Amino acid sequence: MRMMTKTVRAGLLMSACGVSLLAATAPGAYATGMPQLDFANPLVTGQVMWGAVIFLVFYLVLSRAMLPRVSRVLEDRAHRISGDLEVARAAKHDADRAVAELQQARKDAMAEAQANLQAALDEERQAAEKQMHDINARLDMEIADAEARVAAEKARALGALREIAHDTTQALVQRLTGLAPDAQLVAQKVEGASARRAV
Repeated sequence: MRMMTKTVRAGLLMSACGVSLLAATAPGAYATGMPQLDFANPLVTGQVMWGAVIFLVFYLVLSRAMLPRVSRVLEDRAHRISGDLEVARAAKHDADRAVAELQQARKDAMAEAQANLQAALDEERQAAEKQMHDINARLDMEIADAEARVAAEKARALGALREIAHDTTQALVQRLTGLAPDAQLVAQKVEGASARRAV
C-alpha cells in the first residue's frame, strides 16, 4: 500500500513539474505554432484546470478506494504464500524425518536379519556337528563290533585250523611211521607252530 501511494505521489509530482515546465516554455512554443500551449487563452487554461481536477479526483479515487483493495489482495496473497511456504517447510521436515526413520529402520532390519542368519547358521553348524559326532560314535561302535566279530571268527577259524592241523599231523605221522602218535605231543607241536606263525 505504501509503495503504491509513494508511486502515485511521485507520478503526481512529476505531472506538476511537467505542467510548470510547459507553462514556462509555453510562450516560446506558442510562438513556434503550438496553440494548445497558449495559456493566455482561457480555453487552454480551463482545459489544464479541468485536467488537474480530473487527475486529482482520479488520484483520490485510486488512493481511497482502489489502492486499499489492491493492497489487501497483495497482503492476503503474501500471507497465503508465506503460509504455503511454512506448510511446505513443515512437509519437507516431516519427509526428511520419515526418510531418516526409514533408513534407520532399514539398517535395523538388515542388522536383525544378519543376526538371525548368523544364529540360524550357528544352530545348523551345531546340529551338523552333533549329527557328525553321533555318526562317528555309531561308526566307532560298528567298527569295534565288526573287529570283535572278525577276531571271534579268526579265533574260531584258528581253533578249527588247529583241530585240522592236529588231526592231519596225527594221520600223517601214523601213515609215515605206522605208529599212533602221542596226542598230547602232537597238540604241543601244533600249538608251538601256531604261536611261531602268529608272531
